[in-house]
Amino acid sequence: MDLITNVLVFLHFVGWACLLGGLVVQLREPVQAVNAAMRDGIGLAFVTGLLLVAKFEAGDAVLDHTKIGVKFAVALVLLVLVMANMRKERIPRGLFFGFLALTLGNMAVAVFW
Repeated sequence: MDLITNVLVFLHFVGWACLLGGLVVQLREPVQAVNAAMRDGIGLAFVTGLLLVAKFEAGDAVLDHTKIGVKFAVALVLLVLVMANMRKERIPRGLFFGFLALTLGNMAVAVFW
């Protein structure tokens, strides 16, 4: 891997870690809301994921398009839901745990697929 790929992968991991961290810090709180770490994390993870796929597609790498499609769909749903709930003072607990499940699910797809 070259330097650009390594930087993109690093930033992609940082984005998912920020999203997960923004969720985990609220687990014991009585009220959950979308915070800046969640917003910035999913934004960074989504953009760097797109850039990574574009970089690999431009080269001669063979990608699993089904895996990429699943990860893209989950990340897009997370991005839309986080942005749609940014200005709300609180989000329902079910939505909060949905964010957590989608985040962990996307990470699991990356590792185990």
